[in-house]
This record gives sequence, C-alpha cells and structure tokens, in this order.
Amino acid sequence: MGEIFRHPALLYSGERDYLDGTLSFVRAALAAGDPVAVAVPGPNLELLRSALGQDAAAVDMIDMHVAGRNPGRIIPRVLAAFVDAHPGASRVWLVGEPIWPGRSRQEYPACVQHEALINMAFTGRRVSILCPYDVAGLDPAVVADAKVTHPIFRRAGKEEPSRAFAPEDILNAYNKPFPAPNPESGAMTVLAFTGADLVEVRQAAAEQAAGHGITQERVDSVEMVVNELTVNSVRHGGGSGTLRLWAEDGFFICEVTDQGHLTDALAGRRNVGLSVNGQRGLLLAHSWSDLLRMHTTPAGTVIRAHFALRDPLTTP
Repeated sequence: MGEIFRHPALLYSGERDYLDGTLSFVRAALAAGDPVAVAVPGPNLELLRSALGQDAAAVDMIDMHVAGRNPGRIIPRVLAAFVDAHPGASRVWLVGEPIWPGRSRQEYPACVQHEALINMAFTGRRVSILCPYDVAGLDPAVVADAKVTHPIFRRAGKEEPSRAFAPEDILNAYNKPFPAPNPESGAMTVLAFTGADLVEVRQAAAEQAAGHGITQERVDSVEMVVNELTVNSVRHGGGSGTLRLWAEDGFFICEVTDQGHLTDALAGRRNVGLSVNGQRGLLLAHSWSDLLRMHTTPAGTVIRAHFALRDPLTTP
C-alpha cells in the first residue's frame, strides 16, 4: 500500500464474497495496529460483527442506515470525524458502504456525488476507504458509476485500476436541474425573501412542517435548516431568494433558490468553525436534514432539503 490515499471499490456478490473482501481489509488494519471503522448498513454491520468475533471490540462499528441516511453527512460526520480523531496514526482504515439496494431515486445522486467527493476530501492523507457495492442487488448503472468514482476496484480477490476513473465527471453529470414538483402532491407555499423576512419564512416553514404531522423535534430541524439556507442566500446569494414548501413522495421539502453560485464542491462537507463564511450553514443543513440536494450554475443555485414524514430510522 504505497499510495498515501486509497479508495477502492469492492464489487461483491453474496454474503461470502462480502465477508472475504471486507474482513481481509479490516484484519490488515488490525494487524498493523491502525485504527479501523466499519460504516455499513445494519444487516451487513451485524454480519461483520459476528464474523469478527472478539476482534469486533477493536473496530468502530457504525450503522450507515442511521449515520449516512443523508449522504451529505458521511464525509464530515463519519469519515473525517474518525480520521481526525486519530491524528497520530500511520494510516486510518474505513469500510464505508453508502449505496445499497433500496436507496431511493432521490437519494442516489447525492450518494454518487458523495463517492466522487471522497477523492477530494482525503487526497494526501494516509487513509484507506473501502466501499462495497452489491453487484447482484444494485442496478448495473450504479456499478458503472462506482468505477468512475473509485480509482481501484476489487472483485473475487483481485484488484485492478479503473480506466473509467473521473470523479469530476460524476459531479458534473449529477448536477442537474430538479424535476418539477408533482402537481398531484398538493398545495405549495412560495415565499420571496430578503434579509428583512428571515424570521417570517423560518416560521412559515415550521408551521407548514407541523401541519404535515412531523414531530416537534423534526419541526425544529426544519426551522433551523431553512434559517441556515436563507441566511446563506442573503449573505452569499445576491441578498434575496425564494423559499418553496411542499410534501411529496414521503418527504416534506424546503427548496431555496437564489442567484449565488457554489464553486467549492466540498462546501458543507468540512468540519469547519464559525469563522468560515457559508460553509458552516451548509454543514448544519446536511446534519439536520434527511437529504440535501443541490443544483448550482453561474445563473443561480437551488437547494432542496428533504425531511421524512415518517421516522427514517424505522424504515431504512
């Protein structure tokens, strides 16, 4: 492992294949005395925990159904958080499985963009991140995307470089305008805002969310996300914007449009302090929403924050 940063995709089919690929990676980390974490969906997490036996106690075990429900949280709150917690390690190892059968069509673009951004977030750091892909359960197009977002792929114990590796192509390909809201979804609230209207639009979002039966804790999250996004619009998006609120496909959606252009692909994916303009607001918006999608061009930016109408942790 001569490279400083490594980001292989593990293409597996079936339980045995999965264990062969992930256990060899985890045990190599343990044999080297390096820190290692496993962030995979709950059933696979229990499979690995059982297979590791007593060695599981030396591994950070993270349920990706919970920690990675919003793919935009994974880099700052899971991967970078673990790496940053071990500054003296010769290498930090992680198994991260952000894409699994059952991920929705709304979530997938954010998932594949996340995989592309990993390459930017950890370049130059002594980190290895193995990303399993279930080739039997995932659409072939997802597996093809994995070869674009990963410089190496492994299958059946063999490793080879990916000739398709081009993560920036993925960022561009999935930076698309959002589909129009379904007209059958019901009424939509549309509010234009400037800096003088921030309290009003924040309260309107909270009232609309409560009207859709979201718990008070989740209503508070809606209010905080709308606050962060609209404040960013006023400060960095031309001084004004438009907030749209509606419910669709099991989500309460808050869409903020402004005239700004997000040119930093990792904005909102870094664990930043209060002094970093704009990025902290996006970081918090990722943390509090169940899904955050962005479409940005020189003509303006649209951000959609999704909040599950049902508890997303009970329906992975």
